[in-house]
Amino acid sequence: MTAQAAPARQMWPLYAAGFTTAFGAHGIAASLGGDAEDAVTSLLVLGGLLALYDGAEVVLKPLFGTLADKIGARPVLLGGLAAFAGASALYVVADSPGWLWAARLGQGAAASAFSPSASALVARLNPAAKHGRAFGGYGFYKSIGYTLGPLLGGVLVWTGGLRLLFVVLAVLGAAVAVWGALTVPVAAPLPKARQTVLDLARRLADPDFLAPTAAHAAATGALSVGVGFLPVSGRAAGLGPVATGAAVSLLAACAAVVQPRAGHALDDGRLTTRSGLAAGLLVTAAGLACAMLPGLTGVLLGAALTGIGTGLITPLGFAALASSTPPERLGQTMGAAELGRELGDAGGPLLVAAVASLTTLTSGYGALAALIGMVPVIAFAHRRGLSATPEPETEG
Repeated sequence: MTAQAAPARQMWPLYAAGFTTAFGAHGIAASLGGDAEDAVTSLLVLGGLLALYDGAEVVLKPLFGTLADKIGARPVLLGGLAAFAGASALYVVADSPGWLWAARLGQGAAASAFSPSASALVARLNPAAKHGRAFGGYGFYKSIGYTLGPLLGGVLVWTGGLRLLFVVLAVLGAAVAVWGALTVPVAAPLPKARQTVLDLARRLADPDFLAPTAAHAAATGALSVGVGFLPVSGRAAGLGPVATGAAVSLLAACAAVVQPRAGHALDDGRLTTRSGLAAGLLVTAAGLACAMLPGLTGVLLGAALTGIGTGLITPLGFAALASSTPPERLGQTMGAAELGRELGDAGGPLLVAAVASLTTLTSGYGALAALIGMVPVIAFAHRRGLSATPEPETEG
């Protein structure tokens, strides 16, 4: 008897958790130039507030993923959401610059708990044959969070300052925690054999883990570059804020729309994870290459293709990780894979900025496009080399 897919009512809180972590990460991005008493008065401070959230995730996601395997993903999910609400409320009550930094650190630490737990539950509550659809939906709502984060965050800060933004984040975290407590079923930790550090290292060095994680890192890096630098290209070409804002929205919208379709194609057998990830990487690289073109054409083509490519990679990468991981180790694997995504989120913009500082932004796009495009080419050449290697002769 095959396992049945989880009812939609059980999946919605997990999708909402994905939205929450994305909105929480980027909701503050549009607060530059807001109320001076909120201490967000420079790009340096804003960058620090964004990095603090991501930095906590980089350090803690693997740890919370392992904890989810040990005690169950549901309590880690609910505890993380409750902690997110509490960290957000901390700044609402304290309302001082020092507590703002503490609140951002707390939000990032809490997201480190509920983000990998949510993705592990998406895998646990659905059979392997439905992982594409499940992760397509999860990625869709996470993309919506990334898209609406700066927009809604900017509106909230403009309306009531950073305190209003943190009130909304606190209410959101608490509401999703209650929703999850009422509808997400208990997924008891599974018995597992003792694992040594060497066993863990071997599993994380396996191509079945490294390939989708590297693709996730590339996709996240390209997405961050598109959101951060395409508006710069637009302004340099003389485009107004409406056009540049539309380009970022186009990127996020393409990523959001493609993900459920890619998941359905995977489940229906019309797409494989290997071919889909390779296609996603090549399309993403093509999008960054198109961003090198001058004017509105380059900005829009770059945004659309980058969004389509990252939309292909995200659900297929998660499905590949889930299918190659023992169920009792899902939390650990998802936490480690999320670490790769966070490193890509930071590494992509850093690479483009470093190259741009020495040459031009166009060259920065080209460098990242070449790096991402080389991955499927090298993988293809490696497979061809293996297939061409003659089998060793055996003595009769």
